[in-house]
Amino acid sequence: MPVKNKLTLSVQFADDRLAADLPRPLLRRWVQAALLGPAELTLRFVDESEGRALNRDYRTKDYATNVLTFAYSETDEATVQADIVLCVDVLMREAAEQQIPVTRHAAHLVVHGVLHAQGYDHEAEDDALAMEKFETEILAGLGMPDPYANAAGHKTGKIPI
Repeated sequence: MPVKNKLTLSVQFADDRLAADLPRPLLRRWVQAALLGPAELTLRFVDESEGRALNRDYRTKDYATNVLTFAYSETDEATVQADIVLCVDVLMREAAEQQIPVTRHAAHLVVHGVLHAQGYDHEAEDDALAMEKFETEILAGLGMPDPYANAAGHKTGKIPI
């Protein structure tokens, strides 16, 4: 049985279209699966307008992206602290494009955001491959298929995040 790390989790639905589909216990389970140590996290679900403003103001990219992670703790701190912002419009659009359930895509984005909060990134190809492998393992542990594979189960070679 995996170790459950101490977790303080706040969930905010500024855009509540997925609130009924993403109950707090389910979100907590996904976050816990990706944690490597104790954490204080906020998951915030926003609309395209807020997602675009945050991406523009903090990353100078003038579009809404699927997930943004604002990590506040230093790498040597015992407790990870971060805000993870998921854009409902982008999440729903991507799930439709990939022809997968919204909840499955949400799980992937939550895991992805939690890994970012713990220092993982995908700027370099080696880091991207390592992060992709770890995400795939975590999601498999949650009973979900590889998010980087196509419908036939073959790797797409394209990171959907």
